[in-house]
Amino acid sequence: MTLEESQTATPLIRILLVDDHTLFRAGIKLVLQRQPDFQVVGEAADGIEGIKRARQLQPDVVLLDLNMPGMSGLEAVQLIRQDCPETKVVLLTVSEDAEDLSAALRGGAQGYLLKNIDAEFLAISIRQIAKGNAVIDHSLTSKLVAQFQHGQQPGPATVSELDKLTPREREILSFLAKGGSNKEIARELDLAESTVKIHVQNILKKLNLSSRVQAAVFAVEHGMPSDSDKSGQPDNA
Repeated sequence: MTLEESQTATPLIRILLVDDHTLFRAGIKLVLQRQPDFQVVGEAADGIEGIKRARQLQPDVVLLDLNMPGMSGLEAVQLIRQDCPETKVVLLTVSEDAEDLSAALRGGAQGYLLKNIDAEFLAISIRQIAKGNAVIDHSLTSKLVAQFQHGQQPGPATVSELDKLTPREREILSFLAKGGSNKEIARELDLAESTVKIHVQNILKKLNLSSRVQAAVFAVEHGMPSDSDKSGQPDNA
């Protein structure tokens, strides 16, 4: 297979940019177009236009600003996820607020990235997200964990929610809180990776969650252990 054929065979990741700053959009578009597997299929200057463009284009990934006129990114992410369930939405923002991060993940965002990240980190994150992994960076994960650890202790509703899970599912959920991948969990528990994947799917279904990151947030909120010392590139869930 020639290089040209190999590149042709690689499916493009179709990306929609939604940000009210024209210059920032132009810069991000230039960065993304340098990647052979990325295609910027559209742009929008606010949340309302972003929802319309997402419906029209059905992109693989939407990069969405948090603070925009008319409709915030937090509102837009929920509507995009409702109308385009196969589309992955990533908040690309300057906000390091743990409450914004938590709200984005609850709303169905597949990722939460800061605008000061470098081009390589952004490209790696988009590829992970397009595969179905959820990505936030380590510094934000630590803030999210700290917020929950200093919050109220779980109440009776927590027990009821966790009772939906089998002992094995609870064990796997605790690994999700630490940011463990399926491969890492399988190795730790001496299970097949495919078995772990089935357990994760069952956990999401039982808890009415849409992503591994939401499951990790749920676990930390409900008193399960987390690994705030975990380091690396993006935190993939």
